[in-house]
Order: sequence, then structure tokens, then C-alpha cells
Amino acid sequence: MYKKKECVVMLLAGGQGSRLHELTEKTAKPSVSFGGKYKIIDFPLSNCTNSNLDTVGVLTQYQPLYLNDYIGTGLPWDLDRTFGGVKILPPYQRQTGSDWYKGTANAIWQNMEFIRRYNPEYVLILSGDHIYKMDYSKMISFHKKKKANCTIAVIDVPLEEASRFGIMSADEEGKIYKFTEKPKNPDSTKASMGIYVFDRETLERYLESDARDPESSNDFGKDVIPAMLKGGEKLYAYQFEGYWRDVGTIDSLWSANMDLLGEKPLFDLQNETSRIYSRQYSSTPQFIGDSAKIVNSTITAGCEILGTVENSVIGHEVKIREGAVVKNSVIMDNVIIKEGALVDYAIVDSDVTIGKGAMVGKGGGPENITVVGANTIIKEKEVWGDRK
Repeated sequence: MYKKKECVVMLLAGGQGSRLHELTEKTAKPSVSFGGKYKIIDFPLSNCTNSNLDTVGVLTQYQPLYLNDYIGTGLPWDLDRTFGGVKILPPYQRQTGSDWYKGTANAIWQNMEFIRRYNPEYVLILSGDHIYKMDYSKMISFHKKKKANCTIAVIDVPLEEASRFGIMSADEEGKIYKFTEKPKNPDSTKASMGIYVFDRETLERYLESDARDPESSNDFGKDVIPAMLKGGEKLYAYQFEGYWRDVGTIDSLWSANMDLLGEKPLFDLQNETSRIYSRQYSSTPQFIGDSAKIVNSTITAGCEILGTVENSVIGHEVKIREGAVVKNSVIMDNVIIKEGALVDYAIVDSDVTIGKGAMVGKGGGPENITVVGANTIIKEKEVWGDRK
């Protein structure tokens, strides 16, 4: 019999990420690189570690192989525990048959046995595709203080963007009295961050009811949260004030990477008190040649820079040859950019070779980002993306 854990974390990491186009053709969205040295999933996993939460179930589904290998035993995040730790939870064969996860709520319901084995009082549910730093223990303390059945992390968004989110209306104490998924005419700017704390008993009861409803889409925002409000449960909004980005589109992923640059970046990854951990594959030092010019950019370990890099984020083991220019771009791991090539306003995935004199990127600004998928070879003097 397992000992008791106060809180079990369930991390939803099975999303296809179709709006990221070529970047997620062969891997799940949480596996996508970010900031030169990280994967998107590093952020919620590191937040768990920094919040002293050591029992994490990672629910995978779409293209899970790389993500499974990347997480491994959980050692880089100090989650390699004999009791608890990080566990990969794919859909699996059951006595009554097997089924893909039908929605966020159904994914948790299919893994209630994992939760029950630790007999927790609370369950923290996270999304695996957001960039932020957060101390979840403070949210759990808020949940306890309010004696809530469910607490939902919210962040204020501009009113003109509120229709893209699940919007909470709450009183002065934070008690939620209305929730609308992607409202056409929002009456609040408190957007759900997809982070929930439930007391275990209430969660299990509502997930079971949701699973029995043939009309349900089995989603927390669309089905479970509205049902809880209708059922008179105590739901509270926990206000988050820090940096948070949903990086589910090419534009948002590019913008979030750009937020790391500058003398005072909008998102600071250098703060050691809330460090983001990752699995590092390269210990080779950088080489910055005499011909290199680097302006307002981040260069990761193992890079060899002989050309020009401006306003860009450069991943592991990237080689930028003499005369090559990279501007306003995100370059992921193991990319070779040969002599005289130009890359401008682009996201270049891993293991790409860009030939001599090639031109990549439309050059039209941040509203028109060019994407190059993994393992692509761009020929000498080839133009990739319509340039003006």
C-alpha cells in the first residue's frame, strides 16, 4: 500500500499542436524547443520542482516517443523518486477496451487509478504548452484557505483578446459566479490559465458524472467547470501576476522567444531562485570567431558563430558560417547555416542545413514568420518563403 501524498500533479501533454504546423508534425507540442536550451515542458516540470511537488503524471498521446525519451526518469528536474516522481501516462489497454483521450477531463478520468494510489487530498492539473514561472504551493495554500472545491488560476488579458479564452467572473473575494468559454462579448478580463486545483473527492465525482454523459465533450472548460458551478460547488479564481504565454501558434512562439531578449527582457530566465531545469545534451563550449557579430541575441552551448546574429535565439550546436546573417529569428538545435545565407523572421527547427547564399524568411516583419521543419535541406541560393 502506498503512503499518502497531499497533492498529485497531472500534466496534460498530449496535444497535437496543429497550429504550430511543421514544428509538431513528428513530435508533441510540449517537446518543441524554446529559448535556445529548453523544451516547453521544462516550464511546468520545473515549476513543480520549485513548488516542492514531487508526484507528477504526464499524460501523453500524440507523437509521444521523443517526449517520453526526453523526460526519462525525471532526473534533470529532481523527479526521479521511488515513491512518486514523474510517470508517463499514455492511453492503454483496459479490461473494457482501450480508448484515446477524448478531452482534458476524460484524460484525467482514465488515469484516476494513478491518482488513487497516492490517496491525495488535492489534485493539481496543468497544461504542458505554456511558458511561465509559478509557485503552485501558493495557489494550493489559497485553495485551502478558501476551502474551495476547485481553484482556477487566472490572468488579466486585454479586453479585445478575452474572447480567445475561458473567462471567469468573480466577486471581491475571488469566488467565481460565472464562467464562459471564449465569450463573444466578455464581461470580465480574467482568463483561465488552464491550471486547476481540485479537492480529490469533488474531482472524482464530477469526472465520473461527465464520463457517463454521452453529450459531453469531456473538457474541463466546456463541461466540468460549468457543471460544478451549476451544482453549487465553491469555485475560486487565483490571480496570477507574472509572465505567462500560451505558445500554441507560430506567432506566439516567436514572440515569446523574442521576450527573452534585451537589457530588461519581459521574461527573465536567469533568476536562480526559480530556475528552469532541462535535459542538457551538449557540454561543448561556444566558439565565437573573430568575424562574428552578435547583437541582442542568446547563444547556447556548442555553437560555432562566424557570421552575424541579430535579435535572435540560437539553440544547441548551431553553426553559422562566415558571411551568413541571422536576424529576428529562432534557430533550434543542430542547424548549419552556410556562407552568405540570410535568415530573417524565421523559426528553423532542428537538424536543418541552409545552403550557401540561400534566403530564408519573408522579411516582412513579425506578422509573417517563415517556418522550416526539422531535417530540411535548403539548397545553395534557394529562396525559402516569398520575399518582397
